[in-house]
Amino acid sequence: MPNPRPPPRALPLVELGGLVLVALVCLVFQLRLPSHFPSESDYRTVAGWLSAEARPGDAVLLFPWWTEKARLYLPPELPVYGYLGSDADALGAHPRVWVLGQPGLPRADESGFEAAFLPRRTAVGAPRHAGPLELTLYENGRYRPRSFVASEASARARVYLESPDGTRIDCPFDGRVHRCPGPPHLYVAPEWHELFYQPRHCLWMHPPGGPQRLVAEFDGVPGGTELRLEGGIIFEHAAARAPRLSITHLGVDDARSQEPLMSISVPPGLEGVQKTSRALPPGEPRTVKVWVQADNPESRQVCLDVLALGSHGERP
Repeated sequence: MPNPRPPPRALPLVELGGLVLVALVCLVFQLRLPSHFPSESDYRTVAGWLSAEARPGDAVLLFPWWTEKARLYLPPELPVYGYLGSDADALGAHPRVWVLGQPGLPRADESGFEAAFLPRRTAVGAPRHAGPLELTLYENGRYRPRSFVASEASARARVYLESPDGTRIDCPFDGRVHRCPGPPHLYVAPEWHELFYQPRHCLWMHPPGGPQRLVAEFDGVPGGTELRLEGGIIFEHAAARAPRLSITHLGVDDARSQEPLMSISVPPGLEGVQKTSRALPPGEPRTVKVWVQADNPESRQVCLDVLALGSHGERP
């Protein structure tokens, strides 16, 4: 006859006590979790503070970056930043930054946030609280005034396709975009795009392919400033590394002398915002040519901007 199965072993008291303890900890965590989340009244209180006290040029930074619900309540005229890596963003267009924090959230990593955000920034007054929300105003020592922004001046640009021999094909402005002959993606216009998680308001400039360049020409770029070129390939297209893909070239030239002022090369697989800059000597405003080129334009969707920056700490 087969041996009878042994009776199930009763749990020792230590194991049973451990299971009960874990269950109690989980229960307490679930019961306390709602206290970590703001109420609608908390959000509206913060929105009221900002509506009353924010100045033109201010911005709001979310901490942690993923606390996106706040966007539903904040004043629409205030830019709100919150994306992976935004803790270290210079936010250089804004002389003051309001940090809307929820430091009590699990995995908020307040010390990591402070290490990335605080350098060259000074708190103005003490933090204010509305429930678990914490609002603190900072003077932004990383602020750089802008006297020219290409993405804001695109309507008055002259846009054309340029061949190596100097031949040009105009891309007329239709009131919204500068539309070039050929494929529908060949145009220049300010749009919102994402570069490695970072939302950017930038100029859409897709290279036409071959040696031809897509050019946007701007007048009135002031001297005595730092001219900066920023750009890259948008979304998932940047990560592609297929052998058929081409290096994408972005550049800025002086339109009168044709002197190359600066350029960036973006090989397949390079993600994020690439930057370069140079100092412009004092003098009369100049005209610059902003251009893109790639031998093979496939998956080379470019988002770029050109900025003329003033000195650190200069007030608007």
